[in-house]
Amino acid sequence: MATLQEMLLAPDVLPRVNSDVLALVDNELASKSGVSGTAVKVAFKAVTAFAPGYYQETVAYMVPQMVYQLAPFWADFQVSGSADFGDYLVKRSDEVSAALLEVTDEMAHSSGRATVVKAYKAVRNGAGRHIEAALPNLGVMVQKYA
Repeated sequence: MATLQEMLLAPDVLPRVNSDVLALVDNELASKSGVSGTAVKVAFKAVTAFAPGYYQETVAYMVPQMVYQLAPFWADFQVSGSADFGDYLVKRSDEVSAALLEVTDEMAHSSGRATVVKAYKAVRNGAGRHIEAALPNLGVMVQKYA
């Protein structure tokens, strides 16, 4: 049985995964509304406007780290007998969100881009909810490569 890293980070697969993650983020952003949705959209616009190309580079950098964070969940899912990885992730949303936020928190901590860090800090408190909302679609995306 292949590991999540072997499936998603293979040289011939990784570019497609990166594209799928970009599309997932774009779709999740488009679905946001209300005050918290507006805050996320403003932060995203700030990052993409003041640091052209940073978003795509950041996703490409983060995907392997995110896959690493998801790997234990995938391994447990494989032996759980569950059929839908998105549902599995949703049932563990607190743990999964915390694991994925470790990646973004570390990136913000080590970033030298003040605009990016400021935008991240503006939305960080609600980030877990946004990640939780994306988990069903993240699960679908991961299973696409399984």
